Amino acid sequence: MKTIQAKEVETKYNDLNVIDVREADEVAEGKIPGAIHIPLGVLEYRMNELDKKTPYVMVCRSGGRSSQATRFLQDQGYDVTNMEGGMMSYDGDTDK
Repeated sequence: MKTIQAKEVETKYNDLNVIDVREADEVAEGKIPGAIHIPLGVLEYRMNELDKKTPYVMVCRSGGRSSQATRFLQDQGYDVTNMEGGMMSYDGDTDK
């Protein structure tokens, strides 16, 4: 599984396609600007909204759920990378 550090996402988020798999109440506290919110529990049903040719960075609170999402989408043929440490490690800009 490919991984990326939160510090790298902080400086490159404008050039990345970020998918936030946290629950709505967690996202309400702030998400990476431009991130698409698809909760892990509905990812299987909404993955058709994603393009297999586009690279995505998966994000959650601490890295566990995004790791699950990364493995799942990778098995389906998507180009995905997990942000290690999740939003707990992210100190960059956020949207509320």
